[in-house]
Amino acid sequence: MDIGNLNFRSIDFDDYITIRDYLKTLLLEVWFQEEGFNGKRPFGNSGWKYDIYICLIKNKIVKGTLDEDGYIEEFKDHKKADKIIANYIRKIFKEEE
Repeated sequence: MDIGNLNFRSIDFDDYITIRDYLKTLLLEVWFQEEGFNGKRPFGNSGWKYDIYICLIKNKIVKGTLDEDGYIEEFKDHKKADKIIANYIRKIFKEEE
């Protein structure tokens, strides 16, 4: 499965976006903001990784539960989720070489 094509509702953008487009937008923010980039709040809100974590949980890529509002209720495997996203990022750049 190509996780980059998974679509989710981003709290930061208040719209649906794919994981691939979210990561591309994040990288562009780093590039254009330069030293003004705020890693804690790249799009204005803290907890920005949780948009992607929710998407991974909903699609059963990682284990976790969501509450009735769609927010994370229980999620313990941040390391696994981070590794999945890091591997996907590496894959994107390897494919584009």
